[in-house]
Amino acid sequence: MHKTEQTRLVLHLDMDAFYAAVEQHDHPAYRGKPVVVGADPKGGTARGVVATCSYEARKFGIHSAMPISQAYRRCPNAVYVVPRFTRYREISQQVMKILQEYSPQLLQISIDEAFIEITQTANFHGGAQALAEKLQARIKNEIGLTASVGVAPNMFVAKVASDLQKPDGLTICEAGQEKIFLAPLPIKKLWGVGPKTEAQLQKIGFTTIGHVAQCSQKMLAEKLGKWGAHLWELANGIDARPVEDWGPRKSISQEHTYDQDVADLNMVEQTIWRIADGLSADMRRMELKGQVLTMKIRLEGFETFTRQRKLPEYMNDAETIRAVALELFRKFDCKGKKVRLIGVGMSHLNNTGGEQLSLFQSDNDRQHRDRVVNLLETIRDKHGEEAATRASLLETA
Repeated sequence: MHKTEQTRLVLHLDMDAFYAAVEQHDHPAYRGKPVVVGADPKGGTARGVVATCSYEARKFGIHSAMPISQAYRRCPNAVYVVPRFTRYREISQQVMKILQEYSPQLLQISIDEAFIEITQTANFHGGAQALAEKLQARIKNEIGLTASVGVAPNMFVAKVASDLQKPDGLTICEAGQEKIFLAPLPIKKLWGVGPKTEAQLQKIGFTTIGHVAQCSQKMLAEKLGKWGAHLWELANGIDARPVEDWGPRKSISQEHTYDQDVADLNMVEQTIWRIADGLSADMRRMELKGQVLTMKIRLEGFETFTRQRKLPEYMNDAETIRAVALELFRKFDCKGKKVRLIGVGMSHLNNTGGEQLSLFQSDNDRQHRDRVVNLLETIRDKHGEEAATRASLLETA
């Protein structure tokens, strides 16, 4: 007698308005008010963007990636908050720890969302719906936040499902119903479809996922290449990817957009110092080191340039990042144009742990440097990015 194959069950959890929800949790006075997390709007003149916003703010048409100046015009009376990433990571770790208690197969894809495979564990909790409800209740009771959950036979459909009844929603797509479940949804719900691909699909005449599913896979592949063939599979609810790590992170970066284009190159170099400190801190927390440093420079008129340098060893210390980035910047000819954005990134990463000594300092300096960097991180988390800077920033490096 053959054993019946068990129906696969994948759960996707997405925290609701995560950054804004953390701010409302930590600051009771913010609850019930529109909260916008992102750059300081500076009375509507700033150039930054919205990281996320509360559901109260979304009623005004505010959304993530919107220019902060536009958000301010829509709701000048909202509570505008500078992100506290250390705090968000702390809460994220608590959420992931709870998720791991329901399945050993966990794939975290961002700070506020993750998949778990519950095929083997759902029955221990009374089924998929009961497990999902327990999970939501624990996050609400133990952390004080809400999460939306989708359950389906594969990762793609589970992710789509988690987005349909936000906030604090639970949507389940039964096995065999994937294609019917997806058909009426807009094509932008397809995983990986951005504005450009959406426009391409609309030119073909597709407006819903069902339209994509009904066409031939060969035709879509001819229009969009291999990516088109993959979209056809997703539209038909086909996704065999296992819930497992998709591989190591390939790059990490930080950048800064100025409120006004900057002609003072010393000011740009000061920004590079701050970026080096922040990027190094993030890499050390993640136990990452990189070997290729990339400098990104955007001038007035939105001309964007990159410059790269391969390092002799894997590095993650601020001094090396700062020194190489400054050298690349000083060799770059701005041709008299002002700087709009400056960024620094590291790629060719490894995560072997530990930290490589800087090319520019001895082992005896490292403990002192770490104390300084840790102090800067603490001050910035409490008082904002501009609250702490090295004395060396006041000098020409």
